[in-house]
Amino acid sequence: MAEFGSAQVPLGASVSRPASTSEATALTSTSRHSALVRVTHWIITLCFFALLVSGFEIVISHPRFYWGETGNDLTTPLFKLPIPASRSLVPTGYGYTLPDQNGWSRYLHFQTAWILVFTSLLYGISGLFTGHFRKNLFPSRADLSWRTISTAIAGHLRFDRPGEAEAWSYNVLQRLTYLFVIFVLFPLVIWTGLAMSPAFVSAFPPTVNVLGGQQSARTLHFFVSLALLLFLLVHVVMICIAGFRSRMRAMITGRIATNKERT
Repeated sequence: MAEFGSAQVPLGASVSRPASTSEATALTSTSRHSALVRVTHWIITLCFFALLVSGFEIVISHPRFYWGETGNDLTTPLFKLPIPASRSLVPTGYGYTLPDQNGWSRYLHFQTAWILVFTSLLYGISGLFTGHFRKNLFPSRADLSWRTISTAIAGHLRFDRPGEAEAWSYNVLQRLTYLFVIFVLFPLVIWTGLAMSPAFVSAFPPTVNVLGGQQSARTLHFFVSLALLLFLLVHVVMICIAGFRSRMRAMITGRIATNKERT
């Protein structure tokens, strides 16, 4: 997954932070995001929104979740969403049903998911071979001290706007968050999604057996998707605080805005 918006050192560049604001300003002629990062970032962003819309349509066709291998209208759910369904046979307590959009939403969801998988693989393989993850995302041992982490958390809670020198490197909280999203949440959402595919499960049964069954996979997929949605919302808020125009321009053109250009 590409880093959504926040500061990133260009691929292949040093992760050392500029010693002063003047040095950071001098670096504005250098691309902050490589072309690969920018392209994969926007492809993944578009895919995420398509998956969000189509996934919601799929959920409202049966807004009940189960644990195990099977679950249906006559089965007691693990939990259910307090929303009307788009199918009349699903007991929701509402006296009406929503329009059934299950056909196009499933098609869009599955097709978009494969685009997301291949784009993420491209980003991941590139990040490994170029050393991007090691140089730009993995924190140093000094950054993992409680004092450094607590300082970063306090700054985010105060909604502090990052300085210009910070535009070239993530702080430790950002690094840990991106690593968690890239190496935990994204693999989980892909895994649980594949575990709901009868064709994939027939070829690789352990992928769903480990999760406890297809209904368990669906429930886990729902919660991981919510975690990714929460990440996106927080991420957009942080971009606005840091300077929406400058961050957007950096992810579109690769250039960093100067102090006069920041909003």
